[in-house]
Amino acid sequence: MSLPAFPFALPDVSFGISDLVDIAATSLLVYYLLLLIRGTRAVPILFGIAVLAGLLGLANVFHLLVLATILQFALVGTAVTVPIVFQPELRRLLEQLGRGGLIARPQATEDASTLEETVTVLAHAASILSRNRVGALVAIEGATGLREFVESGTRLDARLSVELLLSIFTRTSPLHDGAAVVRGNEIEAAGCFLPLSDNVLTESHLGTRHRAAIGLSEQTDAVVLVISEQTGAISIARTGKLSRELGDEVRLRSVLLSCCRASRGGRPQGAPSLRTRLSRRFGGRDRASRGNYAPRA
Repeated sequence: MSLPAFPFALPDVSFGISDLVDIAATSLLVYYLLLLIRGTRAVPILFGIAVLAGLLGLANVFHLLVLATILQFALVGTAVTVPIVFQPELRRLLEQLGRGGLIARPQATEDASTLEETVTVLAHAASILSRNRVGALVAIEGATGLREFVESGTRLDARLSVELLLSIFTRTSPLHDGAAVVRGNEIEAAGCFLPLSDNVLTESHLGTRHRAAIGLSEQTDAVVLVISEQTGAISIARTGKLSRELGDEVRLRSVLLSCCRASRGGRPQGAPSLRTRLSRRFGGRDRASRGNYAPRA
């Protein structure tokens, strides 16, 4: 007795190394995209698009033709405006791809002493300005160049020092209202104009300097130091977020040093490597997970 033949042939399903690499690369890309938009305005916008798509699916299921047509036009219009809405995120992604910033690179040892000296000078100058309630705005260049903003101010190319910073941000100085751009251990320019953030700052004492600091940190990987003229409060802006109430000079130096290291492609001192984090997450053991890592404030 012969078995009946199937009316269709089963597909030949095979799984090889190329499929595994394809899945891993796609998963890694999605992971970095989620990291890129985390904590930004893109998240609620994506939720809104998902809600529209869900409503369109329900309208098609229940044959609501008018509603489905309206939702289709809404989704088409949304698709057209997506590059405009996500312009900061797309720009940040392309910049990170261009400089290889998606994968953390170890920091060059020859730059460590220069960076620590720069951060020490900035922290000391910021503490003096804060005590005297003098407003200041200092952009510390990371891996992304700030030439377009440097050209909007007065070129200095002077060695960074506490005295020079205090002179720039004196209330009678013509460069007081702009931003100083620091590259390495030099002040490239002062009186520079920075882009303002579109995010609304609800607190009254957060003014134009804070919006400019957040705006620059949204578009580049620069670390921006802000001192409020009204309260003397010291803040640090990085990746579109503002860290506030950093009045203590020791803590300010520690936070500023950590942010600058991260913006230049290295990880903060004492932080675990990618291999260590994966090993801890999945239960593995290596040398770095045996007590060598101590988090710093």
